[in-house]
Order: sequence, then structure tokens, then C-alpha cells
Amino acid sequence: MYKLILPLLLLVGISTTAQDESSKKEGGFLKKAGGVLNKVKGGSNGSPLSNDEIIAGLKEALSVGASNSSQKLSALDGFFANAAIKVLMPPEAKKVESTLRAAGLGSMVDKAILSMNRAAEDASKSAAPIFIDAIKSMSFQDAFSILKGSDTAATSYLKGRTTTALTTAFKPVIEEALVKTDATKYWKDVFETYNKLPTTFKKINTDLSGYVTEKALSGLSFQV
Repeated sequence: MYKLILPLLLLVGISTTAQDESSKKEGGFLKKAGGVLNKVKGGSNGSPLSNDEIIAGLKEALSVGASNSSQKLSALDGFFANAAIKVLMPPEAKKVESTLRAAGLGSMVDKAILSMNRAAEDASKSAAPIFIDAIKSMSFQDAFSILKGSDTAATSYLKGRTTTALTTAFKPVIEEALVKTDATKYWKDVFETYNKLPTTFKKINTDLSGYVTEKALSGLSFQV
């Protein structure tokens, strides 16, 4: 009975609040999964669930949450329409943006921003398998540490186990996506135009793929 009840509670608990919570706060899916597990880990009528049942339930909840997060971010406007994770011009390029907008070239900046977000959305498709691999390799100790930890324990675990792999996997995907979405072209247009202005004394040259990769990973961490 518990083997049936646990997955159902997990999936219902996650699906009913996933869209609302994940767009509002960090750890939307995984926090909800942990909360549901904490409610049911005592079993029904005081009968405790076995360790295997608890671990299986946790892994299922985390897998669903990670997959949903990856799917949500890889959808059209997954990054662009989410103010919390939208990829904007990097700090060192803020002067570039304000200067070009003041010169009536705001559309050029807008195209660059949109294309960076499209690249991040495209790359997010590859995140779920990496998250799920980390979840599958979770030990009993890892699982119980998550259950006994804070609301962000699961997110911290996944960040610790996947950041290197995600960075390695994302960089080439981001670079390909930047070309596919014309971000490279728009980025080049923005900075070449700025650097040629007579009022420009210090030229700007930002690592586009490195910046978008960093922002995409940050967005994934926030969403998960």
C-alpha cells in the first residue's frame, strides 16, 4: 500500500503547485518534493516506511522535479519571460546598453538580449539527464541528509554534484545555440557599434559563451 501511496502523493504534491511555486521562489520543485516526503515518511497510521521506500520516493520526486524544471526552462520564453532568471546584458556592458539606447539603437540591444535567452532555453534541454544521473547515484546517506536538511538541501546536493558536468555539457551547447539564434551576430553588432563611437574611450569585449553559460546554470539552479 505504501509503495502505491508514496509515489501518488509525491506526484500530486509536485504537480499541483509546480507552475506557481517554481516561478516565484528558488527550489520550487525540490522544496515541494521534500515537503511531501516529510509528510509521508512516517507512513500511514504511524507505520513507518522502509528505507528503500523512502529513498525510492525521494529519487522519484527529485527526478520529476528536475525533469519538469528542465522542460519549463527549455520552452519558449522559459528564460526570457521570467524576470527572476532572464539573461540581461552583463554588468560591464551596462554602459554599452545605455549609450546605444540613447543613440536610438535600442532595437539592436533588444535583439542581443532576446537571442541570449533563446540560447539559454535551447541549452536547458540537456540539463535533465545530468540531474537524473546525479539523483540515481545518490546514496542512502545523501538521501537522509536531504530529508533531514533545510528546504534547499536537495538543490544544494544537485548543485554540488552537477555543476562541473553541467558546465562541461552546456558550454558547447550554448556556443552552438548562440550561433543558431544569431546571438553571436547581434552581440558582435552591439559591441562593434559601441566600440566605434567617438565617445568610447575603453573598448568592451565580453566572453559571450562564458557569460550565457553562467547565467543559464544560475537560472537552472534557481528554478530547480
